[in-house]
Amino acid sequence: MRPTRVPTLVVTAVVCAAIGWGLLRGVYTNLPPLPWTAVPALLLAAAAEAWTGRDLRSRIAGKRQGKPLAPAYMTRVVALAKATAVAAAVIAGLAAGFDIYLAGMLNASTPRADARTAVITFVAGVILGCAALYLENSCRLPEDPDEPARP
Repeated sequence: MRPTRVPTLVVTAVVCAAIGWGLLRGVYTNLPPLPWTAVPALLLAAAAEAWTGRDLRSRIAGKRQGKPLAPAYMTRVVALAKATAVAAAVIAGLAAGFDIYLAGMLNASTPRADARTAVITFVAGVILGCAALYLENSCRLPEDPDEPARP
């Protein structure tokens, strides 16, 4: 399994922003106000992934004692981190599409509130993506100095 690449996540976010902007052009007037409730959930997930990454990194480095980490567990954690990174890119992209669409309507109170919520959601999505990349990176084994270099 290859590490998640940041350019892949950026392309995913840009495509989702374009799709979100296109969808909003036709349906924004029929939508209720954008809820802010996703922000705490995204930030809570980011905190959990960052905490898990910090714990795994210290256990892999041998700085913290505990039961040995099972390979199946590590595989699941990496899969979770990769999936979370993509989901965070999708959420951040859709929030960016919302902001791009609402940029010209900030005179009215409802679009201004929706734009503020979308900006905060975008930031929370980026934080979650960074935490997911940190968790994925924390699952890497340190380089073995006795092992010959790979070509």
